[in-house]
Amino acid sequence: MKVLHFPLSKITICFMAGILACYYLKPEFWLMLAISGTAFLLFVFCYFSSDKNIKRNFYFGLSTYLLSFAFGAATLQVHSGYFQQSNYIHQVKNSDSHLLEIVLREKLKSSVYKDRYIAIVKRVDRKKSSGKILINFDKGLSKSFVIGTNIKINGEVVRHKTPYNPNQFDYGQYLTDKSILAQMYGTSQNILVSKSIDKDAFYYSNALRNRILKNLKKSIAPKELNVIAALLLGQQQEISSDVLHDYQFAGAIHILSVSGLHVGFIMIFMTFLLNFLPKNRWTSIFKLTAVIGSLWGFAVLAGLSPSVIRSVTMFSFVAVGLHLKRKTNIFHTLLVSLLLILVFEPSFLFDVGFQLSYVALFFILWLQPIFSDFWQPENKIIKYFWDILTVSFAAQIGAFPLSVYYFHQFPGLFFATNLIIIPFLSVIMAVGVLVMILAVFNAVPDFLAKTLEYTIVILNKIINWVASFDTFVVQDIPFNKGMLVALYFFLVAFFLCFRKPDSRKITFASSALILFVVSYFATIKVSQNQKEWIVFNAKHSTLIVARTGKNITVFSNGKIQNNNILKSYAVANFAQVTNRRPIKNMAYFNNRKILIVDSLGQYPEKIAPDVLLLRQSPKINLARLLQHCKPKMIVADCSNYKSYVALWKKTCAQQKIPFHAIAEKGFYRLN
Repeated sequence: MKVLHFPLSKITICFMAGILACYYLKPEFWLMLAISGTAFLLFVFCYFSSDKNIKRNFYFGLSTYLLSFAFGAATLQVHSGYFQQSNYIHQVKNSDSHLLEIVLREKLKSSVYKDRYIAIVKRVDRKKSSGKILINFDKGLSKSFVIGTNIKINGEVVRHKTPYNPNQFDYGQYLTDKSILAQMYGTSQNILVSKSIDKDAFYYSNALRNRILKNLKKSIAPKELNVIAALLLGQQQEISSDVLHDYQFAGAIHILSVSGLHVGFIMIFMTFLLNFLPKNRWTSIFKLTAVIGSLWGFAVLAGLSPSVIRSVTMFSFVAVGLHLKRKTNIFHTLLVSLLLILVFEPSFLFDVGFQLSYVALFFILWLQPIFSDFWQPENKIIKYFWDILTVSFAAQIGAFPLSVYYFHQFPGLFFATNLIIIPFLSVIMAVGVLVMILAVFNAVPDFLAKTLEYTIVILNKIINWVASFDTFVVQDIPFNKGMLVALYFFLVAFFLCFRKPDSRKITFASSALILFVVSYFATIKVSQNQKEWIVFNAKHSTLIVARTGKNITVFSNGKIQNNNILKSYAVANFAQVTNRRPIKNMAYFNNRKILIVDSLGQYPEKIAPDVLLLRQSPKINLARLLQHCKPKMIVADCSNYKSYVALWKKTCAQQKIPFHAIAEKGFYRLN
């Protein structure tokens, strides 16, 4: 690929590799400082000792890439809140109450019982501090809060916990990747709301969005307005789970995230509006300023999400290239925008939306011209739909490995969905932008608002109809990180070979295919050799699993209420549920004896089990049971009363026997 010969390509790759190395290895600050300093000195030495033609100097190039790698690692460390000494995480202690002064920065989607906000910490116990924190308010308590509200909150700063069940989504790690290192819970008793409001860009952005939505509520139904807010303003907080489900199953979830399609339209729209101006130097500068200002104004209005920042940055470089009358290499523009964004926000590299956006766009730019060359229809209407189809295929090919890795499913009707909805989206964007502008001044004509509403109604019905063919949605696809990397190698190798085949490319493609096949069967082989017995963290119930290879036996009395737990576990381990059995008082696994005591409180004496599992709050004298049975490990699942678990924990501590409370520590695994 010619793009890889561009020096910035290798620099960007090394920069990202440095970010990944720092993320997974987590080096000490002094070590990172030493590596960065050494890399810089080596770069300076190679620069001054190289010959006149620097580009051909191997050592200078190597030192440049090493410096890029070190700079990437150092950038992540500098931006990571954990490594900043002023961060509140270094000023608080576990289980202690602290008084935090915070300012609300962003509203998140509410849970069933809580309204959630990202806040910036200003002070901890009246000492100056910094960092982002997640605040969970009781439902309805924050109804009158606006972005920028200053609040004093007194309570425990809760650090993120690992998932309570194996192979579950790690929400704590997700927040940590966004430099949100802890959370607090706000009630009417422990918060004090200040009258002062920080009126920064986030405040005005939120105020403008609220003004637009408030004015549109008068003439547009709530369900359609929530979709409009997502399509045009990047706000998905109020969309119902049913609507999100339909868009996901129809393969159209990407249109609810403001990205390149939306930003590209803004640029075209602004360029069209300013075409009447005469062509000279000063008007050209004015046009460029207006276009870039509009793009970044839209980014602020849409909440500065990773996908929006990526798109706006890239199109800003395109606008500059057009202003300078230079032919812009879109791959170079993509690389520059990627590097620039990661310099300022390296954590974006771990954002799923950011990854999907860049990968999909890269494959569109690379593969769409190849697909388009297969057929060049003369009819403009047919060509329009053919271009939509080729763009959709290119994007889905690029996004497929990541989508399957993160979501373990694939919408088979994505091509039909895009053929139908892209024309609708063009109308929605054209009418929607005009409606948004008029809504700022509360001057939206009723016919225009109703036109937008009815268009959304039709769009939702189409999406719902496509999503109803759920047999075309392939779900529960097992896929791991090794297979992800191997599949991308194969896709790149295959299309390089497909475009201009030769013996070297065919060998590369064949090797990549073999690597993917080996990765898949190696994963299967490892899974088949594994054995484990697990007590899950199942709310108010007992759920036990015994897995031998790909076969899972589920032990549970009554109907299982936690199918999602089992599904995630089975998919991640390339296994399936083959047996369902009731829970008995004795179990044996891998030469280990397990005694299970339920609400009846009956147990045999002097059996010396390896594990004692307590379930359904048995009324027993645990000290006496320990004396008679002499277990090596005590486990209490989530079907027990909290008061019983606390008492058992105290007894085990006195007897110096390990105790595992699943409600507190999460699942228990026996290998």
